[in-house]
Amino acid sequence: MAEYLQLIGLTLIGGVFSLIGGIILLKDEKTSRKFAKYATPFAAGALLSAVFLDLLKDGIEKSESGIVLLSALIGFLTFFMGERFLHWFHHHHGDNEDKNSAEKPLIIIGDTIHNALDGIAITAAFIISPATGLITAIAVAAHEIPQEIGDFGLLLSRGMSRKNVLIVNLVSALAATIAAVITFMLGSASVIPIGVVLGISAGFLLYIAASDIIPEIHANTPKNRLFDWPVIMLLTGVIVVGISINLAHKYIDVDSDHVETSSHP
Repeated sequence: MAEYLQLIGLTLIGGVFSLIGGIILLKDEKTSRKFAKYATPFAAGALLSAVFLDLLKDGIEKSESGIVLLSALIGFLTFFMGERFLHWFHHHHGDNEDKNSAEKPLIIIGDTIHNALDGIAITAAFIISPATGLITAIAVAAHEIPQEIGDFGLLLSRGMSRKNVLIVNLVSALAATIAAVITFMLGSASVIPIGVVLGISAGFLLYIAASDIIPEIHANTPKNRLFDWPVIMLLTGVIVVGISINLAHKYIDVDSDHVETSSHP
């Protein structure tokens, strides 16, 4: 039961803080946009550190390197194709007279699926050790907070009421917790192909950083400057999460055998 509570707590980190950010948006849009300007590139750095210094590293230690790296590639390409499908779906329904009405469910469905995948990634890391789960949760939260704030603003701009936006995002955020609990109930690391799951999770997070956030940094950074605040924040995210990974594995109880060998009802 204690393990379930720890896991639920980790999956709620991103959801709770993103909802707080959304509430701030409802009160002060200018502040939230300024926050997102710095938080988004920081999230890219956090995701890159989590992928290369934690998920892939632990996956290779627990499984064959070829399997982990192949799984990461499959995860990256799978989410690329998934995004292509969402764009196709969006444009396919964009011919309707009420384009905004078609976009709202697409935004909600995409965000819910995204949150569920976040929950699976956190669970895969948690099965390795609580420290790995914590670092993954922090990296996911760093990405989720600015993204959810953006979704809040997008749904509001599509005519959804503030009350409904809060309710929809709360339910969507719970998808991470539900997916995490179901994944954890499937079994231990001896049952789940942990190298495959960690590889796919790494590919998913890498895709978010490389395809969604980094191009945005390039687009919003003056071309005549090598360093600007978005670049500095990205590097800060890499360093902060990289240090956090070392500290977490050093000071948090990482007796992963306790998690791996425990039986789940």
